[in-house]
Amino acid sequence: MTKLTDMSLEELWELFPIALVAPREEWGRQYAKMEERLRALLAGVSGLLISHVGSTAIEGIWAKDIVDVLVEVSPEEDLDAVARTLERNGFLRMSGSGTRISLNWGYTPEGFADEVFHVHLRFQGDDDEVHFRDYLNAHPEAAAEYEALKLALWRRHEHDRDAYTEGKTAFVRQVMDAVGS
Repeated sequence: MTKLTDMSLEELWELFPIALVAPREEWGRQYAKMEERLRALLAGVSGLLISHVGSTAIEGIWAKDIVDVLVEVSPEEDLDAVARTLERNGFLRMSGSGTRISLNWGYTPEGFADEVFHVHLRFQGDDDEVHFRDYLNAHPEAAAEYEALKLALWRRHEHDRDAYTEGKTAFVRQVMDAVGS
């Protein structure tokens, strides 16, 4: 069986296509369960802040059935060491730089598990996703516009996550400018 880490980007995109679904009540429960798990795993980490972000945290819009979780830690922490703790406990590191590490939970060589998470590990204050979420929840018309954009991009870029994400960039920038971030 091929390991996910041995697969090409194209193979991963084929195995894990973009698929949007109508809003689901279970997203909040899934987030709460994952937050509890992360708090237990990272109990000794200073400055720990955990937030539900991404489209599953925006009221009433279609989203990928993947719960995004932002984990912020104190700048004094070793981000790589925190990521290794998560990796030892079943999380898969997908990408990283000195200040941002992305991990996944629920990706298997057979495809998505029943519950899937993207964990964004950052230093405190690197939290634009929180401001984006809060803005869209406070401005339903902007959330509806974002949803329409995502739905249009979905079919065009079902097997190209980079193009799907790039297609949302201008909208995200516009919102972040409105927020003042």
